[in-house]
Order: sequence, then C-alpha cells, then structure tokens
Amino acid sequence: VTLSTDDGMLRHGDEEFVLSFTDASGKPVDVGAASVNFFMPAMGSMAAMNDAATLTTSGTPGVYNGKVKLSMGGEWQVQIAYEGAAGKGKTSFPITAQ
Repeated sequence: VTLSTDDGMLRHGDEEFVLSFTDASGKPVDVGAASVNFFMPAMGSMAAMNDAATLTTSGTPGVYNGKVKLSMGGEWQVQIAYEGAAGKGKTSFPITAQ
C-alpha cells in the first residue's frame, strides 16, 4: 500500500492524496472497501487527534483518491484498513506533515 501526493509532500490543512494497493509486481489489487485515518497521539496537555480521510474510487480497482484536513503539521500515524474479495487487513506507518 502506498500513499502519494502530487508533489511528494503532505501538508497540514486540506490535502489530497492517492492511496494505492498493489501486488509484488506493482499491479493494482482490488481490496474492496478501504479507510484511512491520520492519528497523532496525545502530547502533554494536547489530546490525541484523529483526522479521518474521505476516499473515492478512481476508476482503477485498488486505487483511491483521498481528501483529509490535517489539524497540524508533525508526525502522524497513517492507519489503513480494507475488506473485500482480496481479504481483510490493517496496516499503519508514520508520515510527516509540513
């Protein structure tokens, strides 16, 4: 799974991205329903943040267009889940928003 933007950077505020599920050869894989959440843990007096993304299909199975409004810059955990004909799964990885 990859998350990409037009310029290769993710910024706080309104952001658009592409989420792609591919096999080992790089071919898109239709995973069915997918969801993306950006999570930042609590720090000091600041509460944890969860900024959910909206996904729409792109016309290519396994490739989704996403929109999110990130509350602030910094390191986020991208939490991805999917469920469909390809099975069910979850993953997460860190990403830094400018």
